[in-house]
Amino acid sequence: MPEIKLSPADYDSVIDAALAEDVGAGDVTTRATIPAGRPLAGVLSARSPMVVAGLPVATAVFARVDPLIEFTPQVADGDRINPGQIIAEVAGPAESVLTGERTALNILHMLSAIATETRRYVDAIAGTGCTLLDTRKTIPGLRALSKYAVRCGGGTNHRMRLDDAILIKDNHIAVAGGISQAITQAIAADTGLKVQAECDTLDQVRDAIAAGADSLLLDNMDTDTLRRAVDITAGRVPLEASGGVRLDTIRAIAETGVDFASVGAITQYLTPVDIGLDLET
Repeated sequence: MPEIKLSPADYDSVIDAALAEDVGAGDVTTRATIPAGRPLAGVLSARSPMVVAGLPVATAVFARVDPLIEFTPQVADGDRINPGQIIAEVAGPAESVLTGERTALNILHMLSAIATETRRYVDAIAGTGCTLLDTRKTIPGLRALSKYAVRCGGGTNHRMRLDDAILIKDNHIAVAGGISQAITQAIAADTGLKVQAECDTLDQVRDAIAAGADSLLLDNMDTDTLRRAVDITAGRVPLEASGGVRLDTIRAIAETGVDFASVGAITQYLTPVDIGLDLET
């Protein structure tokens, strides 16, 4: 698998906030029960099937807690693994490892759950030519990490922020006075960005094409209507299906001929994965 890039700028502040939230003034239980300086070694193991995501962040968590901790991944982000498989080895002062354990595991759990759910959707549309997109429906403060996990699962990122692209939605259309007016005004703004317009009806599809939209988002259309939209546009602009895209519907949606299907659930409604720290004795 090609390298999936993640910058420390995407997670440094997240780690700071997460450790401050969890550790407070220190791990009083560990300090009360384990002598200072005692070494600890163990492995992080998968307890459920998953696609791994978040290893660079977990590595940084332990390094932030104590540079003496050695955290050595045994798999890579994006790998699909089975229960019992070792994800990483960890060794260092017991107090430090146990202090960082929960924060590292929380991040691995969340990001691996996103990557795993994403992979389910990607697998469901394999061979159709349709690409899975995420959305901006992410936990505030965790968007960069959530979208990284989507990439680990084989999905593709849509907009990261509102300044990435022009996406004219129903409220823009209502305020602008219609879809043609909104598109015309967006093009006239000369931002240098592509203009995508949301369409609820086939009439809007026709109007958006005529007004010069670069791509269309087809919102909550059934599969028959999606096919008709594909016929109307005849390959002139990319088409994205959105709304009502679930694991049990995405294959049929992809088979209508749309280029993309966007799913908010892959970063919102997650099936948990299970990772545990098993100590060597």
